Amino acid sequence: MEGKESSVESREAAAKNADGTADPPAGDPVAGSPDATTAERDRLVEEKNELTDRLLRRQAEFENYRRRVERERADLLEYANSESLRAILPTLDDFERALKVETADKTYARGMELIYQHLLEALKKLGLEPINSKGQKFDPHLHHAVDMVETDEVEDHTILEEYQRGYNFRNRQLRPAMVKVAIEKK
Repeated sequence: MEGKESSVESREAAAKNADGTADPPAGDPVAGSPDATTAERDRLVEEKNELTDRLLRRQAEFENYRRRVERERADLLEYANSESLRAILPTLDDFERALKVETADKTYARGMELIYQHLLEALKKLGLEPINSKGQKFDPHLHHAVDMVETDEVEDHTILEEYQRGYNFRNRQLRPAMVKVAIEKK
C-alpha cells in the first residue's frame, strides 16, 4: 500500500513546474491559452443564454397561470351570482303575478308595485336583464314555446303571449321565456 502512495506523490511532484504550479490535467486545453479562454467564455455565454431563456419561460408560465387562476375565480363568482339570481327568479315571478291581480286596496297595490320595482332595479344593477318577448319573432335560443295557436292575424312564429318572463345575466341566458306562439293556419 505504501508503494502505491509514494508513486502517486512522485507523480504529483513531477507534474509541478519549476515555479510550483501544477500542470493542467491531461485532455484539458492549456489553461492560459486564448483558445481555452474563448471556449470557456463561449460555454459560459451559452449557459447564461440557456438560463435566461429558462427564466423567461418560467416567468411566462407563471404569468399564464396567474391569469388562468384569475379567470377561473371570476367565472366561479359569476356562476355563484347566476345561481343566486336563478333562485330569486320565482319570487320575482310571484311579484309579477300578484301585481296582475286586482285589489280594492290601491295603497297596498302601489306599495307592492314599489317593492317590485326596487327589487327589479337592484337585480338589474347586478346584471339581470329581462327578455322582452311579446310581439317578437320566436327564437328557440331565447324562448320556450309552451303553446302554439293557428292564426292568420299575425305573422308566422310571432309570440302572442308571454307566460313567464325570460332573463339574461351579463349577456348569458339565465332562463328562457315561456311563450305562446302563432303558427300559420293550414
